[in-house]
Amino acid sequence: MLIEEAQLLALLSDMESDRVERTISTSDTDKFAQAICAFSNDLPNHRQSGYLLIGVKDDGSLSGLQVTDALLLKLGAIRSDGNVLPSPAMSVQKFCLNGGDVAVVEVLPSDMPPVRYKGRVYIRVGPRKAVANEQEERVLSERRISFARSFDVRPCVGATLEDLALGQFDSYRREAVDAETITANHRDIQQQLASLRMYDFERSCPSFAGILLFGKNPRFFLFGAYIQYLKLPGTDLTDMPEDQAEISGDLSSTLREMELRIKTIIQTSMHRVSGLEERLLPNYPEWALRELLMNAVMHRNYESNTPVRFYVFSDHIEIQSPGGLYGEANADNFPTRNSYRNPVIAEAMKSLGFVNKFGYGVQRAQALLKENGNPPAEFVFEEQIVLVRIYPRPS
Repeated sequence: MLIEEAQLLALLSDMESDRVERTISTSDTDKFAQAICAFSNDLPNHRQSGYLLIGVKDDGSLSGLQVTDALLLKLGAIRSDGNVLPSPAMSVQKFCLNGGDVAVVEVLPSDMPPVRYKGRVYIRVGPRKAVANEQEERVLSERRISFARSFDVRPCVGATLEDLALGQFDSYRREAVDAETITANHRDIQQQLASLRMYDFERSCPSFAGILLFGKNPRFFLFGAYIQYLKLPGTDLTDMPEDQAEISGDLSSTLREMELRIKTIIQTSMHRVSGLEERLLPNYPEWALRELLMNAVMHRNYESNTPVRFYVFSDHIEIQSPGGLYGEANADNFPTRNSYRNPVIAEAMKSLGFVNKFGYGVQRAQALLKENGNPPAEFVFEEQIVLVRIYPRPS
């Protein structure tokens, strides 16, 4: 994916290519993200990388820019800040040339178009960017069918629009799509669903993501699409539970109920923090438990009949997620390397406010545990399961 200097020099001199955007700005994040979104959509269907060149004038000459680490970090952060969805496949490089530095963002075409930046679908129309119209969005939606690799975007054969709570979809659409696009919308409900990867035109049925997010009864189609909750008085699964439930339904309702149950687990007590200072502190930081649960739900294997398990013991909490680590992630690089088994579900959880930023949930949870005085969460990786154990703050 990384280009070489000779390729960059060729791009600088090619004024005809619609796969290149040049800019001398170093601060216009909106412009950068719009270009990345447009290259990800690849409306001309080049199936080749697009390039954002920073430090280059419109005529291909260099501006004399000095590329800093801060600029490279800003560019790299666009991948995971949750504003370009689904997350783009991209790399960032720095080149030192005669006449100045160039920061190069290389963007691969997405397998899951249409890609949106802050709710809008950007495309390349010749040498310029534009917001896609309804017909162009449909082209991208139909193209996705032949690319689809992730389970959540595949058709849920046998399901129909009658299996979806369309009122919930309308509420979600207002979170995921910018208001101007919605106001100008003249598309039927199938097109609206398809533009957000919730419907498959070829099979005329919802996708699995549509069923999980807005299904009236997702477990009818996906037997393991629920969370098994147990609260036990001791340390053994054979104990008679104090509370138990199979929490199911559309994903938003399921997660809202789990948020309420997490609140009931939290108990505060007085702790000495330094010298004579005492403070009320929880046994578990609520947001750490929340982040770890959201991570399990986002990355689980929905083809498995096994649910996510959330078990509360007297001395620790266990969260089990079916499916094991996925893609580039392994026991050695976890949690700094992420691949998304369910990119549409991940996008929806971001739009619905369950996730703030991609790729940082586990790290944030560990930081919150440390800040509260809890031991770090322990992760166990097996072929078909990820298990995390969280321990309370010592008394």
